[in-house]
Amino acid sequence: MNNNSLFMWFISIWPFVLLGMMAIGGFFMFRKFLKVLPKADGKSKLDWQNYYVEKSRHMWTDESKAFLNKLVSPVPGPFRDIAKHSIAAKIAEVALEEKAVEVTRDHCIKGYIIATPKRDYRSLMVFLEKEKIDYAPYKHLFNT
Repeated sequence: MNNNSLFMWFISIWPFVLLGMMAIGGFFMFRKFLKVLPKADGKSKLDWQNYYVEKSRHMWTDESKAFLNKLVSPVPGPFRDIAKHSIAAKIAEVALEEKAVEVTRDHCIKGYIIATPKRDYRSLMVFLEKEKIDYAPYKHLFNT
């Protein structure tokens, strides 16, 4: 093969690479767009997350914050802050529904399981077992 044909292969393949990258980016942007659309109550999923985080800010102890950081440690770095915010919102929702005074380890485990998508349950259980976190009292949450 000469240089000319290599260049032609590069030019032929490059549009598909760009199209694939744009499709991946578009997928994630569309998911974010769906999160900010208002639901029937007039608030979006993102609005509710922000509400629960702000409403429970005073309830978080240093121990519960450290435990949350431990729970989100398997999430890849670029996505960790977003995952931490949505998991913290679900934990706060659980704590507020129980009318708790502070966020406890129990609330963190419940909220973490509820916030985790069903497709990730297997890796969630592996992580909890590796960290020696007893999730037996919360197994019923995996079926909801």
